[in-house]
Amino acid sequence: MIGIFDSGIGGLTTVRALMDTMPGYDIIYYGDTARTPYGTKSRQTVIGYALENTEFLLQKGAKIIVIACNTASSHAVDEIKKRYDVPIFEVITPAVHAAIKASKTGKIGVIGTRATISSRIYEQKIMELKPDAKVYSEPCPLLVSLVEEGWTKRPETTMIVKKYLQPLKTKQIDTLILGCTHYPLLKDTISKKIGGQTAIIDSGSAVSGAISSFLSENRELAESLPQNGKIDFYVSDVTEQFEKTAGAIVKKQIKLICVKK
Repeated sequence: MIGIFDSGIGGLTTVRALMDTMPGYDIIYYGDTARTPYGTKSRQTVIGYALENTEFLLQKGAKIIVIACNTASSHAVDEIKKRYDVPIFEVITPAVHAAIKASKTGKIGVIGTRATISSRIYEQKIMELKPDAKVYSEPCPLLVSLVEEGWTKRPETTMIVKKYLQPLKTKQIDTLILGCTHYPLLKDTISKKIGGQTAIIDSGSAVSGAISSFLSENRELAESLPQNGKIDFYVSDVTEQFEKTAGAIVKKQIKLICVKK
């Protein structure tokens, strides 16, 4: 199985992308909804959570791990790779490659949690590949909670998105990385407020493409993965709103299984 974890239910945007890109592959998802958001936590705390989540997925039979959380990707990927001998994918690198390819002016914006933005991981990776790029980053700490609450269409959310994006709009960026897997649920609002000419890079879609390419090159592993179309959804806490939002993301009714760790 392909194992995916996130700080909450936003990582289901990555599940949805994998369902579209690689239909049929069995997936196990874990959303740490009891401890969301990760973006306000310390680096060491995030690493601890990420290791626990990885262990859970491996115990459930995952042969590939996808860190569908930008905060965990920026802080914990090296530690996870040190401890576990399985293919590990994070959502940052594929999004960086997609953004560089999409940008015509080299002016790239990034939005994410405070932890992701303060890590400067996107800026570092972009500058390694394109030293002449101009990278502008803005933390958007309220957006994860708004998505988790299902407030994607509320006027209050639109006003907050507009305020967060204004500094990037004045920089005349031509490409914007959604540096959090919750943010694609606000993609329409973000696109309108940043400007329709700005390319929007969804990290979930980018990583699904990277996994698909990897499996094309590693046929033995690909053939060992079950392809029964089975998807299990686990969370560390569940509410009626979580289930409603989760169903909207994957575009079908689902049952969230609550597990306590």
